[in-house]
Amino acid sequence: MTGNDNVRIAVLGSGSWGTVFANVIADAAAHTLSQDPAAPAAEVVLWGRRPEVVDAVNHTSQNPDYLPGITLNPRLTATTDAAKALAEAEVVVMAVPTQSLRDNLARWRGHLREDAVVVSLMKGVELGTHLTASQVIAEVLELPAERLAVVSGPNLAREIAERQPATAVVACPHEETAVRLQSLFKAPYFRPYTSTDLVGVEIGGAMKNVIALAVGVAEGMGFGDNTKASLITRGLAETTRLAVALGADEHTLSGLAGMGDLVATCSSPLSRNRTFGEKLGKGKTLEQVIAETRQTAEGVKSSESVLELGWARGVDLPITEAVVKMMHHDLSPAEALVAFMARSAKPERYGV
Repeated sequence: MTGNDNVRIAVLGSGSWGTVFANVIADAAAHTLSQDPAAPAAEVVLWGRRPEVVDAVNHTSQNPDYLPGITLNPRLTATTDAAKALAEAEVVVMAVPTQSLRDNLARWRGHLREDAVVVSLMKGVELGTHLTASQVIAEVLELPAERLAVVSGPNLAREIAERQPATAVVACPHEETAVRLQSLFKAPYFRPYTSTDLVGVEIGGAMKNVIALAVGVAEGMGFGDNTKASLITRGLAETTRLAVALGADEHTLSGLAGMGDLVATCSSPLSRNRTFGEKLGKGKTLEQVIAETRQTAEGVKSSESVLELGWARGVDLPITEAVVKMMHHDLSPAEALVAFMARSAKPERYGV
């Protein structure tokens, strides 16, 4: 990306967050042109695997399956052809489930420009490898640090689709890249901040889904705000411990990509992971909740990888461990809560 030239941006993934983020970029471009009709502006194309979703975006400016009642910017176009979406795209935004990312990248790699910047919207950790989404992207595409970024923060898709004021963090070790992306993603209602702490921003996004599952379970079991506040606060401590062990700046976790994202995801009924946990807390089985959940709750699968990543680094993650036992080892929510509350009381200082 150079100067203020027109930029073609491909967003791969037409679920709720992929569609909303593509719409944010289209709104940002439209706002730029409204201020100066001669100014360069981004062209954004959305890739989706389902023809009916793509047709709806192109012909009605809507994605009724994921965002019913929302009118998208008419500048946004869509296609089922990944090669067409990626053709000459200077910025490629990844918005697919973490666990399918590697296979998708293998198919798409040959269509990417050699100088494309890749941005991850994903908030998970790959099973087996314990790699974050950005690490998977860097490995498969062999990208240098200056061409890889992540976007995270308190970003509940439905609220942003309604163009309610929101913020996010664009993180890239190369500050110039982060600043350039910030300018492309800034819409009247959506303000991105920049960071060079990609590790901290990404771990905050991955961990908050796991903690939100635990908070949702507490909500479903009928527990009150003391319990939920305790889980959120101790969840932030877990997140910070793991992020710092991986090389992050602990202050990152006090900001939008840490505390901000955690509070939004744990508190809102719009959060997929919180809602998933709530249904478990009300007595439904994991299989029942999965069967009735249309969208991916990243924390369900990523919880195992997050816990194993913590073990590998010698980091204590008691809430994550309780979630894993509930999700994957048939521990009931009540048993998991008892196990968490009865864990060995070793000395811990307040905060992290």
